[in-house]
Amino acid sequence: MTSISPVEYASAMTYAAYRLRVDELLENDQTTGEDHSPAMLDYTRQNVQRMNKWDKILRLSDDSLVRIQGIQHRVILLTLTEAWCGDAAQVLPVLDRMAEASPLVDLQLILRDEHPELMDQFLTRGARAIPKVIILDAESGTVLDTWGPRPSEAQAMVMDMKQTVQMLPEAEQQAFRDRSSEAMHAWYARDKGQRIQIEFLNTLMPLVRQEVSA
Repeated sequence: MTSISPVEYASAMTYAAYRLRVDELLENDQTTGEDHSPAMLDYTRQNVQRMNKWDKILRLSDDSLVRIQGIQHRVILLTLTEAWCGDAAQVLPVLDRMAEASPLVDLQLILRDEHPELMDQFLTRGARAIPKVIILDAESGTVLDTWGPRPSEAQAMVMDMKQTVQMLPEAEQQAFRDRSSEAMHAWYARDKGQRIQIEFLNTLMPLVRQEVSA
């Protein structure tokens, strides 16, 4: 199995530190990465609003709490992200809330564009899709599995959009992408983080049981 040394993610941040860094960048008309265009700044501001909302209202299901609190082996959720990524703004608050529920789950965030070699080990269909959660054994650094960039239903929406947009005239493509993005964020709002909880824990829990029984 692949292992990741702490040296490779020495710049990792807690969710709280990440939120603070994003706020500080926006105060200087910047975002994470190299592209500080008005569009990227606008995406980042929208994402801050999304994270603010989820930080206030997100609730874990009873089933999720039972499963998380039953974890007996320490894991690190090393998560590649960027402030301008809409999916990250929907997923990170859920991961943070789950990590808060167990002292054995440690959420660590790193920026994708600052770690291209690490990102390229965990591509999704050949793309640097984020957020990408690399689940590590906390003691050995062994990569147990990965999750992301989004729940399966949202992923299907993205794949449909990519197929459809190729068939449209170029002049219509951006408007279609914008509508598709709005539809996906509306889906996230309706779902209230439930599919993220279910699908992520379906990935995590078998790994924890294997490690405990090994």
